Amino acid sequence: MSFEEKRSWIYAAIAVVVPAVYAAVMLSRLADTSAADVAYIRPLITAIVAAMVLNILANIVAGMFSRREDVDKKDERDREIHRRGEWVGFHVMSIGALAPLVLAMTEAAYFWIASSLYFAFCLAALGSAVSKIVAYRRGF
Repeated sequence: MSFEEKRSWIYAAIAVVVPAVYAAVMLSRLADTSAADVAYIRPLITAIVAAMVLNILANIVAGMFSRREDVDKKDERDREIHRRGEWVGFHVMSIGALAPLVLAMTEAAYFWIASSLYFAFCLAALGSAVSKIVAYRRGF
């Protein structure tokens, strides 16, 4: 497995785990209060920062357990897979951004708008990572 594929697996795992934890925390808070009154800003920022830090740390650990030449090696295939993965992520985000847009137009609570935008970003990250993994496993 190439180092770039390992990075895609890490990205996919984090794009699933961190939003799932955020959703669990928010659902427990929503059980006690309404969406208009729920304190969501700190958990949302924490989830975003945690995902970035976890991604950096996991990539460092993966790099430590990989051969040096594998970490530095990135060929044309890796670049093309990365480009296609980012293309998929862009399109997923473009479609996913419709939900917060509609929520904003209907004047929904800020919690729903912010959370739906966050989940759209997470779906874009997951779509990008999964498309890269599929390309590495099955080819184009």
